[in-house]
Amino acid sequence: MATSPNTSTLSPSKKKDETFLDKIGTMGRKKKAKEVSELQEEGKNAIESPTSPTIPDIGPEGYQLADNEERSMIEPTSRENPKLIELIKVLLEWINDELADHRIIVKDIEEDLFDGQILQKLIEKLCKVRVEAREVTQSEIGQKQKLRVVLDYINHILGVSPVWSQQKWSVDSVHSKNLVAILHLLVALARHFHAPIRMPDNVVVTLIVIQKVENILQTRYVPEEITTNWDDVDGRGERDAFDTLFDHAPDKLNVVKKTLLTFVNKHLMRLNLEVTDLDNQFHDGVFLIMMMGLLEGYFTPLYQFHVTPTTFEHRVHNVKFAFELMEDAGLQRPKARPEDIVNQDLKSTLRVLYNIFTKYKSSHGSQAIAVQ
Repeated sequence: MATSPNTSTLSPSKKKDETFLDKIGTMGRKKKAKEVSELQEEGKNAIESPTSPTIPDIGPEGYQLADNEERSMIEPTSRENPKLIELIKVLLEWINDELADHRIIVKDIEEDLFDGQILQKLIEKLCKVRVEAREVTQSEIGQKQKLRVVLDYINHILGVSPVWSQQKWSVDSVHSKNLVAILHLLVALARHFHAPIRMPDNVVVTLIVIQKVENILQTRYVPEEITTNWDDVDGRGERDAFDTLFDHAPDKLNVVKKTLLTFVNKHLMRLNLEVTDLDNQFHDGVFLIMMMGLLEGYFTPLYQFHVTPTTFEHRVHNVKFAFELMEDAGLQRPKARPEDIVNQDLKSTLRVLYNIFTKYKSSHGSQAIAVQ
């Protein structure tokens, strides 16, 4: 009689085979997981190891530089500079105070300002105007177009040349969230609009400049000055008598302006020149240079300055040269920056003219005035 196969004798063998294959698979998976873990650890050590290459991480776009093209970034330890941290804090507070009515809160200078939206709101508030720029967009092209319109308007208000602004805060540098470019721009705005803030003096950061030469990235370290000695309330140090005149005695201020105007024209008339507006006729430095020559009794060679300055740089050069002539004559170097005069800051201009008046009023028969 036929009998059925004894299936009980096959089961152990089949179970044994499956167990063996399962073990092979498990060992393989464990080995692969271990290799992945070791590879990840090796990569982490390579990144964090002090023996890793010293070329800074500038992102994928940084390695697509054309030959001889260069880019810069802040050296990491410079970001820990207490003065830099304080400057950023002060500027953030100023921006947020200005934009409080818009219920806008800026938390990060690099992340919040790069697309031009906040900058547009800020310059509109400061100038009480409407800047015609496209609405918010997520596309890079659209953001840069908007940013260009906003920066062009800001440059016009600041009176800076395209070359100057391109070096300090170009569209590309601001849009790429370059902290130094954004700080240069905000500091210039705070100075121009006399922001009621005190910015720390002598803020200097170290830049890592990366240049591609013959397909090899080369680096150098360059100090970059963000603020100088007089970047504080009103940009020139402690408040003085002129601050009081502007704030509380406009009538007396007009007397001071009239006296200074008379003093200036008394000397410039010898060259058949006349000033009718102290507010803006000294901003190119030419009259300051001529005044010093007339008062000191010498002729300034025309090749030493720009007789008909046409750019922001020409005007700054002239005012700097006039300041040097004042120092040579024994006057203290003006606390105002040359850029303040060029930007037609009346308070700075009056301070400079008053210092000249104080020194020469007696020897040239002018009536004294007091601004205390």
